[in-house]
Amino acid sequence: MSDAAKPKRPQQVYSLIVEVGRKDGDGLPPKATGAALLCYASGVDEAEAVRETVAILKEAEMAPLEVQGLGTLDERLKAGDDIDAEEQALMQRALEENSVVVAQMTPFFD
Repeated sequence: MSDAAKPKRPQQVYSLIVEVGRKDGDGLPPKATGAALLCYASGVDEAEAVRETVAILKEAEMAPLEVQGLGTLDERLKAGDDIDAEEQALMQRALEENSVVVAQMTPFFD
């Protein structure tokens, strides 16, 4: 089967929690030891969304250490997560722009 004959898988948006360490130029508060980032990333599967997110964070001078996948919007709603309109709008933006949206940053302090 040629590449042209393969059905194209639709993009979905995945919610990811990315733990980052410190790196010069990372933009984190001066006394922070790292941070957790809530990201919405588009991809045909979660692995692609994770790869894209890690690549973009590295480009932004951040040091990704660990990524936890929370699932797609549908998966999160089925699991009982409460997802407000603002959060859903950010997910939609990630899908429309085929991008990664950092929705929240929580710095860590010792």
